Parts: sequence; C-alpha cells; structure tokens
Amino acid sequence: MTSSHEDLTQWRLRAVQAWTSFVEAGDQAAAVVRPEILHSWQVSQAAITPDVRHAPLADERDTAAFWRESPLQTAVSRVEAELQRTAEDGDLVLAVTDEKARILWTYGGRVMRRKAETVNFVPGGRWDEESVGTNALAIAAREGATSMVFSAEHYAPMVHNWVCWAAPVHDPRTGAQLGVIDLSTTWDRTHPIGLATARVLARLIETAMPLSTAPGAASEDEATPGLVLTLLGNVEAHLDGQRLLLNRRQTEILALLALHPDGLSLEQLHALVYGDQAVTASTLKAEVSHLRSALHGQLASRPYRLTMPVSTDVDDVLDALRAGDVAAAVAAYRGDLMPGTNSPALTEHAEYVAVAVREALLARPEPAAVLRYTELVPYDTAVIEACLARLGTTPHPAIPLLKGRLAAARR
Repeated sequence: MTSSHEDLTQWRLRAVQAWTSFVEAGDQAAAVVRPEILHSWQVSQAAITPDVRHAPLADERDTAAFWRESPLQTAVSRVEAELQRTAEDGDLVLAVTDEKARILWTYGGRVMRRKAETVNFVPGGRWDEESVGTNALAIAAREGATSMVFSAEHYAPMVHNWVCWAAPVHDPRTGAQLGVIDLSTTWDRTHPIGLATARVLARLIETAMPLSTAPGAASEDEATPGLVLTLLGNVEAHLDGQRLLLNRRQTEILALLALHPDGLSLEQLHALVYGDQAVTASTLKAEVSHLRSALHGQLASRPYRLTMPVSTDVDDVLDALRAGDVAAAVAAYRGDLMPGTNSPALTEHAEYVAVAVREALLARPEPAAVLRYTELVPYDTAVIEACLARLGTTPHPAIPLLKGRLAAARR
C-alpha cells in the first residue's frame, strides 16, 4: 500500500463505491471489498442503520469503576508518556477498550481529539458493530486479531473520513484477551506502518501489565515467588515480583541456566553462550558474578545452577503442546525465543520451539489459535490454508479474516 495522496484518493473512491453498492444492493459489494469488511458490514446491517450519528455511551460510573480495577489501567499508566507522544506526533487519537469494544481510555492530538468527541469516541463509548457498525476496534475485539478500516469501509458515514488501526491486548500470563488498542486519524493521513504501530503499542501495554491480573489475585509484591522468565518476544526477568535489570549477555546466561535446571559446568556454559567465539573464561565468570549479585546469591557454582523456583514461558508453551492444548500453547507463544540472540544454543532452542508450535497448528489448526499465530507469523500460508481446509464449507466467523490474511500473505 502506498500513502501518496492520489492513491489514497482512488482507494477512498473505491471504498465509497463499494459501500454504496452494499447499502443499495447487498452482496454486489462482495467482489470489491476485503472479506472481513464485507462480513462486518453484514453484521452491522443486521443491527443498525447507517445513519447512526454517534456511539451510545455506557454508564459513566460503571466504566470508571471497571477501568480502575482493570490491569489495563495499570499497564497504560506505566507507558502513558509513550502513548501520548505517539498520538501527538501523528495527530492521532488513541483508545484502549475492554474486550467488548467499550472505550476505557483515550488520548488525542489537538485536531483528532475534537473530531473524536463529536462521535463519542470517548471513555464509555460503545464501539461494537451492533452499536456503531464496522470499525477496527470492533473487528479486532471480535476476531482477536489486528484490523485496519479505511474511510468508507466503516459502515457508518460519520467516520468515513477516518482510518483506524487496532490490535488486541492480551494478558501476558494467561493469553486471555483483555481489550484492544486503536489508533485513528483522518483518511488522508493513512500510512503503511499504521497497523505495525498498533501491534507495537499493544505489545508495549502487555509488557507493562501487572504480573498477576486475575480478579482477587495477589498484588505484585505478593507475586509468584522465585524467578519468572519471559523469553518469547519481549524478554523480561522478575525475581519475587521485582523486575531484574540485566544486560543482554546476563539475560542469555540466565535463560540457559533456566533451561538446564540440573546445572552446567563452566565449559558447557561457555560453549552454549559463545559457541566458537574467542571469549575468555574470565569474561564469562565476570558476567556470572554480576548475575549472582542480581539474584541475591541464588546461583550456585560447580555446576552453575539456579537455586530458586524457576518458571518460563518457554516451558508453558512446551507443556501445553505435550498436553495437546494447542490453543494454550499459541496463547503463551509470543514470538521468537530471545530475538537477535548470538548464543548458538538459544538460537537452536528458538528454532525447536517455533517448529513445535507450527507443527502442532498444522496438525490441529484451530481457528482462534491460527489467527493468534498469524499475528506473529503473518506469512505462514501453510497454516492458514490448513485451517481453511479443515473448516471447509462450514460457516465460521473466522473465515473472512483468514481469507484476508491469506491474500495479504501471498501478495
């Protein structure tokens, strides 16, 4: 997709023509719009008329109370400065919703903030398809996958001048979908990186999430004792609920020790960390010494071994695969193991985990799991094709989005 004004104008014209065709003649638009947009139009048409002027508002006190208790509120407050800079730099309005597309938080640049207020794109605004028709928030919330809706792809003309990108936000520990983050601006400011930016901001919020998000769960000060390692996608380490500030090499050493609970000799650890690089043993010993200090001494010698309880998301994925729970495995799989690592052992293990997840999906391509997986691996056409083949002609709400993903992957 290009963002030149001429091309955007032509795209907008085609979108308006398709929308008009659908409103006047229904399925005649099928050949000219993306499958997920057509499906959303059909959902919208069954619930509302296109002349809706603004989103209905949920109860203000209920919305505020929900937001106060939501782990999303904690996460957003931790990264609010980054979110606000994104909105101001791009003259966007950002919104975070619950899992039903009710807006909980917004922040906007000067121009878009005023536009948003006129259509109740504000906390409490209900932006599900049954309330306002097709939009990126609603599709992302319903499908659990990123979505872009451009200009007249929106069902309601009140937002035909908008473009929206949205991505689901998940609980990093359970994989449960908590809500959606959306970026919106005027259609003439459409940019190819919009969808990628939504994904990045969703991951930013997820990494800022409290360690325990279940209702009634213990606070972070009472979080799971021991070492909790997130190695897939965004890498983090927490000890007794406190985040550890480690350099890249120390994190690699920690990961290798976590993956070898029986311990490693100095020679074994050196080979796994550095491979055939010309690095002295004293360099490794210095890194281990710093790591032992960060772990409050809970790293034994001869062999090097962690002495506290250890849990990793890698173990979560592999345990779920062994149990035959593909959905849980994909929910826990948040990307490559330590992306960009120079450790040959971690590179090999990353390949093993990635192949294991992919093979499980090819064997049991559950639609929700495939949609989640293709958020991370958008060009794996074989997995999408396996899912569509399994669904066959059986009606399923994921089919339009899967077909759209397949078409995008083949381009």
